[in-house]
Amino acid sequence: MTTSLEGSWCLVLGASSGIGLANARALAHEGAHVLGVHFDTAEGQEKAEAAVEELRSTGARAHFFNANAASPATRSELVPRFAELTGGAPLRVVLHSLAFGTLLPYLPADGGPALTARQMDMTLNVMAHSLVYWTQSLHAAGLLGAGSKIFAMTSAGDQRVTAHYGAVSAAKCALESHVRQLALELAPQGVSVNSLRAGVTVTPSLERIPGHERLVELAARSNPHGRLTRPEDVAEAVVALARTDSSWITGNVIGVDGGEALTT
Repeated sequence: MTTSLEGSWCLVLGASSGIGLANARALAHEGAHVLGVHFDTAEGQEKAEAAVEELRSTGARAHFFNANAASPATRSELVPRFAELTGGAPLRVVLHSLAFGTLLPYLPADGGPALTARQMDMTLNVMAHSLVYWTQSLHAAGLLGAGSKIFAMTSAGDQRVTAHYGAVSAAKCALESHVRQLALELAPQGVSVNSLRAGVTVTPSLERIPGHERLVELAARSNPHGRLTRPEDVAEAVVALARTDSSWITGNVIGVDGGEALTT
């Protein structure tokens, strides 16, 4: 059975651009209120403020916070604030869409730098482990309950390798493991937890990957739909899954790629 998202509250980690922003927009258009966390410079902050006004124009309540989502201090500060804003109601959607990590190779090439232990730890902490810590904090605050949906963005890097993607690939594999464990532990409370594996999507994160043009060209040529995945495609999937009260779809890696994985 499907249900309306009208009046529900949703949290987007990585809300100011790309897939995170597309989801914030889609949820607001469904009548949901949106909390967002992003980490931006002054220029990015201006764009985030414009996004908040756009969301509010739909009638939604929207609050974005420019802070490091991977920091324990940020969680300690914001989770009580979220509880105040929502009136303590469980969040309907939590989307983990944090994409900040090192793109250095493990071994030096052509005299360039190689990955350090600090960079590896940072990448896994931001892109994987922070999902666990946010879930712990939200759970302790009573902000997760029956019908809550947690989504974490993974990628084809969980199985494939490229020259600069090693640390991120490791983070995606760890993220999917965390999703499975959280799905197990939250199932008795009716909370579902899933990974979403989007196809190649043009976002600021993708454009930071060296050689991303080749990935874009290959995906555009081979995707059965004849085009790349768009952030809005992912948002449509999140909205569709969020409309059901069922927690029976949980612990999965759900492909949102138009069939891209079938042909590449």
